[in-house]
Amino acid sequence: MKKLISDWGKFTSGKRTRWFTIFIWIFLVGAVSMVWPQVNSQETKSNQLLPEDTMSVEAGEIASEQFASDSGLPLLLTWYREGGLIESDFQLIKEVYTNLESNPLEHQKFIPPFAKTPVQALAQTASEDKVALTTPVFFEKAASTEALQGMLDKLQSRIESAAGKEIVTSDLSADGLHVRFTGAAGIQTDATQLFSNADVTLLIATVILVLSLLIILYRSPLLALVPLVAVCFAYGLISPLLGFLAKEGWIEVDAQAVSIMTVLLFGAGTDYCLFLVSRYRDELRLEPDKYVALSKALGGTGGAIMVSALTTVAGLATLGLAHYASYDRFAVPFSMSIFIMGITALTLLPAILALLGRFAFIPFIPRTEEMTQELEKKKGKKIRRPKKNGRINKAFATLSTDRPWMVIIICTVVLSGLALFVGNVKYTYGLLDSFPEDMPSREGFEIIAEHYPPGEVAPVQVIVDTEENGDLTLKEDLAEMGIVQQVSDPETGSSDESYQQYEVILSIDPYSRKAIDSIPDIKEITEENLEEAGVQKADNNVWIGGETAKLYDTEQVTSRDQWVIIPAVLIIIAVLLLAYLRSIVAMLYLLATVVLSYLAAIGLGWIVIHYIYDAPAMSGLIPVYAFVFLVALGEDYNIFMVSSIWKKRKHMPLKQAIKEGVTETSGVIGSAGLILAGTFSVLAVLPLQVLVQFGTVTAIGVLLDTFVVRPLLVPALTTVLGRFAFWPGKLWKKTDSTMKDQT
Repeated sequence: MKKLISDWGKFTSGKRTRWFTIFIWIFLVGAVSMVWPQVNSQETKSNQLLPEDTMSVEAGEIASEQFASDSGLPLLLTWYREGGLIESDFQLIKEVYTNLESNPLEHQKFIPPFAKTPVQALAQTASEDKVALTTPVFFEKAASTEALQGMLDKLQSRIESAAGKEIVTSDLSADGLHVRFTGAAGIQTDATQLFSNADVTLLIATVILVLSLLIILYRSPLLALVPLVAVCFAYGLISPLLGFLAKEGWIEVDAQAVSIMTVLLFGAGTDYCLFLVSRYRDELRLEPDKYVALSKALGGTGGAIMVSALTTVAGLATLGLAHYASYDRFAVPFSMSIFIMGITALTLLPAILALLGRFAFIPFIPRTEEMTQELEKKKGKKIRRPKKNGRINKAFATLSTDRPWMVIIICTVVLSGLALFVGNVKYTYGLLDSFPEDMPSREGFEIIAEHYPPGEVAPVQVIVDTEENGDLTLKEDLAEMGIVQQVSDPETGSSDESYQQYEVILSIDPYSRKAIDSIPDIKEITEENLEEAGVQKADNNVWIGGETAKLYDTEQVTSRDQWVIIPAVLIIIAVLLLAYLRSIVAMLYLLATVVLSYLAAIGLGWIVIHYIYDAPAMSGLIPVYAFVFLVALGEDYNIFMVSSIWKKRKHMPLKQAIKEGVTETSGVIGSAGLILAGTFSVLAVLPLQVLVQFGTVTAIGVLLDTFVVRPLLVPALTTVLGRFAFWPGKLWKKTDSTMKDQT
């Protein structure tokens, strides 16, 4: 394989072929960008993340068919005054609705008759403490998000014009009346606004961070640009390719997937570039011909880069096994971006390096000893020789091989201690929990939740198919549940009278753990009631809808995905490690260290999110996201370092091979880890909390993997296991004594 990759390097980056390679890339990127749309323009607007056959989704479909009120898409106006609403507030509400009645907004479908409602009657609809009042405006469901945003802007203008001051965007802690837009329309427009400029902001922040880190680490402005150029070319090909697939309906992508894909591409892509650049710099110090040096560098690192990329591609592709759309939408963009970046690192990057040669490293140009001596003669002064490896890297390597048990015990205790916090993590699946606390729709929703009975915020819909088996006692049975405050009379289906719908108002927070856990109990009571009424196969005739049921279904679906994806990732990576290293023992302990690092990252991530960010819960999507990324990307560093140890073991004693392998790779792995962690931390610039939390946990995991697991724990384990670390491969039969005999 080494010769094959070396020959490939000569073809893509030779003296005569380097320009051809660059031209092919320019042509490809230009052609696909002209013919196919960019991925950003093909992002789905669908918020449906659950499979079609889940209970809450089916309940929603039946409700829209049989119990549709045809009122439209609701916008809830939450009117709030600390200390209580006053008469002038109710007069303002009447004035606003009078204006909406005489001069309707575009796509406005229906409004309640508040314009004709007396002030005293309107005041009776306020919350019990008279602090808040919620009034709806219904819009056509077909209205686009852009159109809705325009209508909300006009409505804000009308309200503030009537009030004579800003009350829609005012600080809730200030005195006076405040209005917030929430409900389906408000949440939809806020969610879109969160990502309106997110891609551009994220791209700029990522480029600036990566460029800064590269300049600091390599002290060469030109060299810092080389990986970024390669990544930009890769993105130039990936974006229209994904846009084409999305346009044809073969895949579905959302703004969240595109944002994280950008981070992944710059982080992992820069890593692959650094692996080659670092080795190329070392070879330039030994080889005067830059083309020969580049060929040797590709032969030495190309295999590791290729296997690392394939490992990450395979790991990320397992997200396609998910039923939850938020996971599934990530699979193709992520795996394809890494695949194309791997090709870029083995084609375009060598061509650019061949074009620039030693000049890329200016002002610290790597030269052979002979070249340095000639330059010294020419200049008449001594030139400082660069140190090949730092003292810190050697110290890590020496500590891991000379005192392996101490390293293993300390690392295991620290990582295990952090992993213990995993049991304390609280999870949430609510969309609004990911919104910033000052987002208008979230503020409005929290006002409603605080000043109205908790269950009224999100009623539970119980739908049954009675199969015309007579009256049910379901209303009474549900009302007897301790968590139920009120049950409505049954509503009969519009086209099929065998369908009945009951609206259940809970007496507890409908988003709480207790409420979510009550969904199976509500379903069981409903099924028993149907069976008593003579309905056959009652379990097929019950559907529970509403936000609480959606949260329950989300937990069930994501839990299923977790138990499918995590083993799949481990199996795939185990097979690839086994094929590359030919060692069952190495495969097992490399996987074990990555899993331990992952658990420690979740534990430490929870400490940061809960105690520093002051978040009450972590997004329930984080564990699977973090596992796939950390295990797949963590094995990249494993492969790069261990492959160096394996190669050196062929011709030197084990401890020496470990020391030199760790020393040789720790510098570039440390640089790559810092850049990767930095790029994921850039997600903190986005306002969506799920991305902030994901970036935090992933950055922590990368740092633990880079500076604890890779340079300390893995080498120490390899040292303790000795030649058994290579079992059953050929190197297992090698002993230090036989190697001395050969020498």
